[in-house]
Amino acid sequence: MNDISLKNLAQNLDLTNPPEGFVDDPFPFYDALLEYAPILRQPDGSVLLSRHADLDAIYRNTTLYSSDKEAAFGPKFGVGSPLFEHHTTSLVFSDPPLHTRVRKIMTSALTPRAIARMEPGLIETVDVLLDDMEGKTQVDLIEDFASTIPIQIIGNLLDVPMDERAPLRDWSLAILGALEPALTDAQLKKGHSAVREFKAYLQDLVARRRAKPGDPEIDVLTRLIRGEGADEKLSEIELLQNCIFILNAGHETTTNLIGNGLALLNDHPEQRKRLLDNPDLIASTVEEVLRFRSPNQFGNRETTAEVEIGGHQIAKGTNLHLCIGAANRDPEVFPDATRFDITRKPNRHLAFAGGPHVCVGLTLARLEGRVALGRLLNRFPDYQVQEPRVRGGRIRFHGYASLPAIL
Repeated sequence: MNDISLKNLAQNLDLTNPPEGFVDDPFPFYDALLEYAPILRQPDGSVLLSRHADLDAIYRNTTLYSSDKEAAFGPKFGVGSPLFEHHTTSLVFSDPPLHTRVRKIMTSALTPRAIARMEPGLIETVDVLLDDMEGKTQVDLIEDFASTIPIQIIGNLLDVPMDERAPLRDWSLAILGALEPALTDAQLKKGHSAVREFKAYLQDLVARRRAKPGDPEIDVLTRLIRGEGADEKLSEIELLQNCIFILNAGHETTTNLIGNGLALLNDHPEQRKRLLDNPDLIASTVEEVLRFRSPNQFGNRETTAEVEIGGHQIAKGTNLHLCIGAANRDPEVFPDATRFDITRKPNRHLAFAGGPHVCVGLTLARLEGRVALGRLLNRFPDYQVQEPRVRGGRIRFHGYASLPAIL
């Protein structure tokens, strides 16, 4: 494709009607956006932003840029609907004081010491999955491995009984799927149903936990119920919806981190060999996977006043699409940005967003990535991904639905 075609594609890219190939492989389009249209007005009046510096500044400024999505999600989901209630109450789409209260409780439960206590259980979970794959002719690295790990870890955080975890993944996929720029009626219906079912389940689980509290040092649900003092207790709706958020935030993104990492190491054998020869590179490998194939490709903010970004005047109340996947390929920040390099340093990616809304579970996600990738590679150093791979089919979340492999 020549430069004129790329420029035309970039300047006319519509997230609600993306060009052919964008969903499966958006990265050439991101490169074109960075070069030709880093600030791009969308047909609906929203603005798509791609540069690292712009995203970084917006994440840090909570005065001019709001995370509250009531205005945007009302028309999308229907005011008062299950999806509207969830996505306007959860941590990621809220501003202070709700954001401050909920984040304080979650942060207090995810201290470095608390996460260190999770590591033996995480290693055990990963090793059991690896044992189960041993000897099989072919496995699915998503179904048999990557998607199972975060469900178990988040299930442990909330102390969800093992025999009650089966529906969690499907609920999560349906609820997060509703965040796509354009939705079918079927997707919307499925998302509403998932919120209702998940909420009903949690009402029962919370009632059981109130009757028999767990150890707040390790049981996040007990900590959320208890709050951080009389003035910082969550309402019942806030409690239920943020339990849903914890599962959703930790599930699909971590699944994508692990799956994308396994695919990238398969597709870049020279990088896999470097890691096998030097296992201490596992931490920087995880960071490069997060940069090169960010599990979450987009964030959003809404302007609270008229702002100027890169010479463009943007009105108050404008929805901003923050293209994390493009910002993490910005050549102004990442030399040779289109190359996968597990030794890359520094690596100031925005995969976990930034500022006050930086992902509260980033330390846990990194640990899951290091343990999962490192232990699978150590057990099955010659694994080979097979075709057909099945992409996740999402714009906002980038990963695989299926990744067949021979071990």
